[in-house]
Amino acid sequence: MSSTVSRSARHGARLLAYSHVTVDFYQGAIAALVPFLVVERGYSYAAAAGIVLASSLASSIVQPLFGALGDRWQMRWLIPVSIFVGGLGVAGIAFADSLIATSLMAALSGIGVAAYHPAGASRARVISGNDQVVMSWFSLGGNIGFAIAPLAVAATVGVFGLRASPLLMVPALTGMLAVALIGSVYTPSSARLASKQVSGIDDWRGFIRTSIAIILRSVVFVGMGSFIVLFMHQYRGVSEPVAAASLFVFYLGGAFGTALGGYLAKKWQRTSILRWAYLVSVPVIAGMLLVPGPAAFIFIALASVVLYVPFSLHVTLGQDYLPRHMGTASGVTLGLAVSCGGLASPAIGALADNVGLEYALLPLIVLPAIAFVVLIGLKDPELTNSHSVAVAPSDSKNSSS
Repeated sequence: MSSTVSRSARHGARLLAYSHVTVDFYQGAIAALVPFLVVERGYSYAAAAGIVLASSLASSIVQPLFGALGDRWQMRWLIPVSIFVGGLGVAGIAFADSLIATSLMAALSGIGVAAYHPAGASRARVISGNDQVVMSWFSLGGNIGFAIAPLAVAATVGVFGLRASPLLMVPALTGMLAVALIGSVYTPSSARLASKQVSGIDDWRGFIRTSIAIILRSVVFVGMGSFIVLFMHQYRGVSEPVAAASLFVFYLGGAFGTALGGYLAKKWQRTSILRWAYLVSVPVIAGMLLVPGPAAFIFIALASVVLYVPFSLHVTLGQDYLPRHMGTASGVTLGLAVSCGGLASPAIGALADNVGLEYALLPLIVLPAIAFVVLIGLKDPELTNSHSVAVAPSDSKNSSS
């Protein structure tokens, strides 16, 4: 973390990042449950993907509401409540006796995740003081949550069946505790307490272009996350446990990519980093889907890293494009645009039912290329020292465009 960040801010950022681990754990858990729902309850690819859709659609519907509310009120109480709701939905899958009931539980979890992101990201921006590295660690928490979800699901549901999903409530309880401890370790600086007004001009065009790129990336990420275990087992000839490990590799690589993106942003413009990351993603994802045998694992790790380099940068860019609507920006960049990938999962599942999973995933190769085109010419927004309590002065590099 940056040396300009106080010790209390570092402690607060770590606790908040851990809370992000626990809430995004449940996004990863929904995807990790797909193979077990297919095997144990006999759902088709499309039906199982529909459960991912339920979670994503619920997030998408309520996300603008939470973002708008976040523009008016800080609602820090919503952070622990949302973590609890996210866990409750996943735990409830054990008691769901139909596809509809299972989808409703997934939707409840999605609402919890949606409620967390605007408040959590805005809180992270306050604590970080606009430090790109600290913000990357907040985003990194979500990646770690995704990464450990398949392992936790395999250790519980994989051993005891879907009836063991209430055990997955444990991360939520620890995440709520971490949030409760933030106030005891983090002391806001007098400079942040003194400034409460936001100034600046919202750049909706830049924000929309950034959001389009996030949506395209989300389709690739969620699509692969939902089906990579089945793909590796059925088309790459690896055992089920090894195939399950592929999802862990996919999410873990994202953790490295997120941290890398934060450090790169201290040397280069964020928009340039985004374009290069998406351009490099194209051949890497192609190798992930086309290289035969276990060698695909190398490309899985590489694809995860390059797809996640832009992750935290999208968050701070979105906030800087909309300085007057930072709650909305936080909600969209970390929630609505990200969850849109789940909307495409049923289409991928339906295509897989008809032509095979191997061919259904091939269109994902071109989506990062489209994101690269969308971002051509996009500049970093100019930041000023008059930005609010949630936006401290940025470094000179990010102030130039």
